[in-house]
Amino acid sequence: MKFPRLPRISAVAAMNEFHSGNCNQEISMLKPRHEGFISKLLDRRWMLFSPETKIHQIMLSEKTVQNKGAPLGNTKFLNNAHPSLGDSMERNNDDTFFYILRDDLLHPLVNGNKARKLDGLIPLAEDYSVTDMVTCGGCQSAHAAAVAVSCAERGLNSHLLLRGERPEILTGYNLISTMYGNVTYVPRSLYAKRDEMLQRHAELVKGTNGSVVWFSDIFEASFTTIPTKLNWESSDDRPRKIAIVKEGAGDSLGLLGVIRLVQYLSQNHLFGKERSTKIVVDAGTGTTAVGLALGILLFGLPWEVNAVMLADTVDGYRNQEKQLISDFKRCFNFDIIDELLNGVEHALVHWVERSKRRKFGNVLKGEVEACKRIAHQTGILVDPVYTLAAWEEASLLSQSEVKGGAKVVMLHTGGTLGMFGLAQRYKSYFTLEENLPI
Repeated sequence: MKFPRLPRISAVAAMNEFHSGNCNQEISMLKPRHEGFISKLLDRRWMLFSPETKIHQIMLSEKTVQNKGAPLGNTKFLNNAHPSLGDSMERNNDDTFFYILRDDLLHPLVNGNKARKLDGLIPLAEDYSVTDMVTCGGCQSAHAAAVAVSCAERGLNSHLLLRGERPEILTGYNLISTMYGNVTYVPRSLYAKRDEMLQRHAELVKGTNGSVVWFSDIFEASFTTIPTKLNWESSDDRPRKIAIVKEGAGDSLGLLGVIRLVQYLSQNHLFGKERSTKIVVDAGTGTTAVGLALGILLFGLPWEVNAVMLADTVDGYRNQEKQLISDFKRCFNFDIIDELLNGVEHALVHWVERSKRRKFGNVLKGEVEACKRIAHQTGILVDPVYTLAAWEEASLLSQSEVKGGAKVVMLHTGGTLGMFGLAQRYKSYFTLEENLPI
């Protein structure tokens, strides 16, 4: 699935495209001044043709037996791939279920959350005549693979600095990164100083006539300057312009595509602007969770974000939230953000501990089996490092919010290719002597 080069689309016009049949409703209830800010934020070219995502409904069995020995006990799941949404969803109040946003289906090789982060980034690279992108990640980095694939689809070069040693067998995201990009393995001691490492490698790539810029600087400049597109007779005549993207695209630029998703979901024929909703997402860098929360704030929605912490402490994630919001405000230089945040005494994101804590990246006994059970029952693949954590949290919330409570919505961020790497690392967990009872 190749991302086509798309023209700039008005935020309001884009919203109108997603209305079908008799779904005619107001696009926004924001004040005109806020609407101007939203237009400045979202009226741009995007990598994804539309912010649309498939929405499924996961029904939980009535007789749920919690078992401390397994992440989800003996819960039975049923996938409804064509659920009733909008006003019709109120008919299901007596059932125990949660909705799932199938961002894992956005692209066969690019994780959903990575596609959202790159949604506004890749077109900017084209607008500013970037020829090469340099970024970094772990050996099985979904971010690095996403950058490699997305750049290749747009005719850009990617240079990926991966932590550690080259594995004996290339698989999963590592294999995709190798096939689509230029991979360099970096010793852990050098990788610890990421900014210096990225800058040094970018300088090597640019050669004698090229230039290097951080993508965060391009993002800020995009609101004050008009990029100049230069035409060259051939790619050989074109000087190299290297853009550096932070690990995981974990900066304010990565928020835009997620905010665009919130705008899409808030349409009346989907989840609407007045229905209490709890969105559940797994949190690596926390960028996706903060983007969701900012979108909720900007559109004045009665929603909340529950982010399951996987890689840091609650203080670490709260600091990341503050930093992302601070960078976001600086880039846009709008006082509306301060107005909206005025009186908000708590963090925008509700950071949640995983049911069973562990060092980031570790898989516990029984979790691979839980992923297999979910796949058998629903046709949806989750992975034990990231999306299983969100599935567990959504399942628990759906039981507490039954009968008139908030609607629970899980954002499936992807992670399918990560299973290949895990199968090598945790061979005993994937060597099943007999089929699990379904």
